[in-house]
Amino acid sequence: MSQQGGRPTGHEDDWWGQLYDDTEDAGPAAAPDSLDDRFASAAGTVNTGTGVPAPRAAEEDTPPTRSRAPWEPTQSTTGPTNFAPGGDPPRPGGGPPAQPADTAPPEPTGGHAAGAASDPKPGGSPRAWAAEPAGGRDAGAAPDPKPGGTPQARASETHPPAETPVDAAPPPAETPPEPPPTRTPTRVDLPTLPPGPLGFVGSGPPTYDAEPTALPAADPDDLDDLVADTVLDGAHYGSCTLRAASVRGDSARFRGEPRRDSLLTARFGTGDHALVLVAMATGARATPGAHRAAAEACHWIGRAVGRSHARLAEDLRAARRGDLKSGLHRLTDRSLGKLRASATEQGIDPEEYSATLRCLLLPADTDCRTRVFFGVGEGGLFRLREGEWQDIEPRVLDVTGEPVVGFGSLPAETPEGDRLTMDLGIPTPPSPYEAAPEPPREPFRFRASVARPGDTLLMCSGGLAEPLRGEPELCEYLTGRWSGPTPPGLAAFLADTQVRVKGYADDRTAAAVWEA
Repeated sequence: MSQQGGRPTGHEDDWWGQLYDDTEDAGPAAAPDSLDDRFASAAGTVNTGTGVPAPRAAEEDTPPTRSRAPWEPTQSTTGPTNFAPGGDPPRPGGGPPAQPADTAPPEPTGGHAAGAASDPKPGGSPRAWAAEPAGGRDAGAAPDPKPGGTPQARASETHPPAETPVDAAPPPAETPPEPPPTRTPTRVDLPTLPPGPLGFVGSGPPTYDAEPTALPAADPDDLDDLVADTVLDGAHYGSCTLRAASVRGDSARFRGEPRRDSLLTARFGTGDHALVLVAMATGARATPGAHRAAAEACHWIGRAVGRSHARLAEDLRAARRGDLKSGLHRLTDRSLGKLRASATEQGIDPEEYSATLRCLLLPADTDCRTRVFFGVGEGGLFRLREGEWQDIEPRVLDVTGEPVVGFGSLPAETPEGDRLTMDLGIPTPPSPYEAAPEPPREPFRFRASVARPGDTLLMCSGGLAEPLRGEPELCEYLTGRWSGPTPPGLAAFLADTQVRVKGYADDRTAAAVWEA
């Protein structure tokens, strides 16, 4: 678009015709469009030197002939005079677009003659303007016959600016913020919870720190030999809930020694015929491979029980006390005998490569509440019944357990003196190619009992059995923690087993069973 006073070129106006009416460009306007030409054209339409149009006769019907201003359209030009707000009207013939209606054109130099051509003064004849066709004047330059107001104001009323569309919705009213809801205090009755875990019980705090301090030395070529500081496990089968944990003692944590206790929890079989085994072992004190001996003892007994689990589960449901005692005794002897043989293969003294072994068998059958304990070596077996702890560890000279309701009395040996195996139930004579395993130094311990609803059975290593027997406050604390209607969770059980007592710093391994 050319500026006022300049000469337009065809290239500047091509886009206008192509964009709106898709017509060929008519080229630049033939009429001169300089400032002098506009002044001369305007001066020819008025009287000489006055700038006021000549008066016309009232009876005259046709307007006098006058020259056309460059910005006025010709009489033959046709086209719409109205268009959508926000755009310019199309120019006839592809000429330059008109000046926007909301912008007043600059006044040309040379007086007000140019303005007289577009805005007649009082005294002129309005018939001269009415004679022109309605569509012949430009929408932006046509005078408004309505009295009052300037051309710019009248043009703004007819065509508002493009930035403010006439159909734009007014901005929404600002919603006042809602007041916050009022809250009324509510009383909540919380259930009575057992006391939280304690750091220690007794006359004073233990000597060592409560948390691990040093890690055991590691061999880069034998990383499988590393033992975790803590092991935690649990399950629920039949009518019992199991919690088991093994924790390195304060002394071993301080010195960076591995945990000598080993824990194994395993389930053999499925459904009601499944059998749960909990085995724990403790290696000899002050020996380099104590943790390996304990782990190997648990693995050997686990393999033996797993291979005979079907027969063991059947004997538990049928309450065959004699079969259970003799069969588990034989399995224990075999496992500890293989442990001694492993020490010989490694070139280690079998007395140093040894471990205590304690096991618990739990049937998955809901109708069977028989719980069987067996093992070799020191430790503890306790029962919490009606708020009181009972030490039911079988002693060496005692009969192994009280009579159990429903247990049978099948012979454990043949008339010839051969023991029955737990695998096939056939006599096995001594093999001439394999020496009989040496009996363990510690006697075999066995106990079978029937659990009652609400009982808690605890099997533990010496690291927890000794403080339970020597510190009554620890028993009172565990009574309050474990006498609730539901068993504790894994984390709570671990915290309970770690309550320390001054003078007891060995590893602690415990397995507790809650009866529903």
